[in-house]
Amino acid sequence: MHRILVDERQWLTEQQFLNALSFCMMLPGPEAMQLATYSGWRLKGTLGGLTAGGLFVLPGAIVIAALASIYVIAGQIPFVEALFVGIKAAVLVIVFQALIRISQRALKLDSHRLIALASFVAIFFFAVPFPLIILTAAVIGFCLTGAAASQARSEARTHSLSRTAATAGIWLALWILPLLALIPLVGADHLLTKLALFCSQLAVVTFGGAYAVLSFIAQDVVVHYEWLTATAMMDGLGLAETTPGPLILVTQFVAFLAAFQHGDPPGLLMAFAGLLVSLWATFVPCFLWIFCGAPYIERLNNNPRLAAALAAVTAAVVGVILNLALWFALHVFFANVTRQTLGVVQLWQPSLASLKLDVLGLAVVSGILLLRFSWGIPAVLGASAAGALLLSLI
Repeated sequence: MHRILVDERQWLTEQQFLNALSFCMMLPGPEAMQLATYSGWRLKGTLGGLTAGGLFVLPGAIVIAALASIYVIAGQIPFVEALFVGIKAAVLVIVFQALIRISQRALKLDSHRLIALASFVAIFFFAVPFPLIILTAAVIGFCLTGAAASQARSEARTHSLSRTAATAGIWLALWILPLLALIPLVGADHLLTKLALFCSQLAVVTFGGAYAVLSFIAQDVVVHYEWLTATAMMDGLGLAETTPGPLILVTQFVAFLAAFQHGDPPGLLMAFAGLLVSLWATFVPCFLWIFCGAPYIERLNNNPRLAAALAAVTAAVVGVILNLALWFALHVFFANVTRQTLGVVQLWQPSLASLKLDVLGLAVVSGILLLRFSWGIPAVLGASAAGALLLSLI
């Protein structure tokens, strides 16, 4: 995005791009889609933002819908199952690579390392809700910064608070009212209503990028609601890694599969309804954040307290992603994993006899290709899937 927006098209200056990126990282939801929306808004106002943000998401959403349909129809065919074994092994390495990259950027201070460790312990051993971890980290970062907020030193557009409030009201109505309409249509306890609430919650509290979102999803969708198995969750992540658009599109796969299996009635029609609900609830809020906040980006980026809060949140996300990586590793490498509770402490106990040596070998090879030889993600996914297929034939 930097190469195209700044270097080639010159739609944004270097400083405008960096300011927008920092602002989008402070927002919940997918920062890449929000950055695209801001770029369109900067060029052509609201219509430009809608065009850029919408077309950033829709192609990938269409691909995910097609792949999810194939998955539920043909997922039990041995050939397809073998491919997904390889995809899961590679995805695990991709998650660890994301963990390494984010930790190198985020853990530069001792306080940030402590926050990361505390967030990992809280979510892995005590199942503390993801939103509470993020909120606590933000408050800690905000309070530890004693400097007063500086004044904006840029060309921030003048924007009245009344106009911002009107924009917020319009987009809140566009986001919430269609989802509230589900209650009289299908009922408050229907899966579609629960998906609308769940994805709306994701849109509000998921700071730190897609991998942090995945930890929240895994905690709730697999463990709490039991809509998906850990295996299906990994399959969805693998599909999302191979498609265009933001990785957060994995939420569409989750909603599709949950509605297909647990909808009333279950089936493809309900699955597509679930996908549309999740798409709306996840991405419409992104337009709300950008159209309300874009006029103030330069001013907000010069506020040290907000910058410190963001840094603390990013540090907490490192611990959350470590939890995700270990949780995935246990469920990918072992066929049998049980959850044990000792009072308020939870422990995941794998059966050593159920270790999958083929998956372990594929993960090692994927790690070498990705981390040592710097292969691209699609190439690593393809090589691992091909390796799994070859092993199954042997």
